[in-house]
Amino acid sequence: MTVRARQPWGNLGTGLLWIAPWAIGFVVFLLVPVLLALRTSFSDYGLIEQPLFVGTENYEELFGDSLFWIALRNTAVYAVAAVSLNLAVSLGIAMLLELPLRGREFVRTLVFAPTLVPIVAAAVGWLWLYQPETGLLNRMLAAIGINGPDWLGDANWALASLVIMGAWVVGSQVVIFTAALRDVPTELHEAAALDGASSARRFWSVTLPSISPAILFNGVTSVIWALQVFATPLVMTRGGPEQSTQVISLYIYQNIFQYGRMGYASALAWLQVLVVIAATYGALKLSNRFVHYRGA
Repeated sequence: MTVRARQPWGNLGTGLLWIAPWAIGFVVFLLVPVLLALRTSFSDYGLIEQPLFVGTENYEELFGDSLFWIALRNTAVYAVAAVSLNLAVSLGIAMLLELPLRGREFVRTLVFAPTLVPIVAAAVGWLWLYQPETGLLNRMLAAIGINGPDWLGDANWALASLVIMGAWVVGSQVVIFTAALRDVPTELHEAAALDGASSARRFWSVTLPSISPAILFNGVTSVIWALQVFATPLVMTRGGPEQSTQVISLYIYQNIFQYGRMGYASALAWLQVLVVIAATYGALKLSNRFVHYRGA
């Protein structure tokens, strides 16, 4: 009896031992830095001298900082455009790759390959593609008589160029959509076809509701990543031209490493966290109306 009474505690100890590496990493590399950033956000800290507690001054300064509002607006525009384009492109590719076409497995590999390319290397490659005089995109447009824009040098095109580049890395989303499409019951399509539903109607009334959990997952993860976009504007535009690609993550970086304002940057970072949480929560609340789970 004594051995049996102690067995659950032994199992608990074994379980804790197994998760210890993750738990230690979570505490040391995530929880502690997050709490330190929260404390720093209430301080005037220039990295060299000791932090000076200033209360909510950093957060109050945000509301009068015009560059912050520009960064917030650009981040929101980028997130909406990038998420919408990525979902449309990845779903379209996944549906095409489900057709009985020769070589589709090879094409599926090519679609997934960009996700393995480091983001900085990809940004450098796209810098060449976007060159106004020698870039491949403008050369292709010139071949059909179109004078291509200065993609990254024109404030009207710079943010759109980053959105287009983001649609290149949709391999992971395509894989998820492919799995969801293969899980759609064929009898639903057959029943809809017998009722006279067109292909477009079957897509809208059968396919989309059936894969709505996958759309939600890809949408939420895309929103989280889009609201934290950093490497591409840093490498390709540095926030320009005319602040047209200035985003929150880049503004945080600039406040730390260019202006030496760690306290203000921490306040910006915490506001970014709150924006991400609010966007995720909003998406999950909307999912109660539009996402359908089989058997629910």
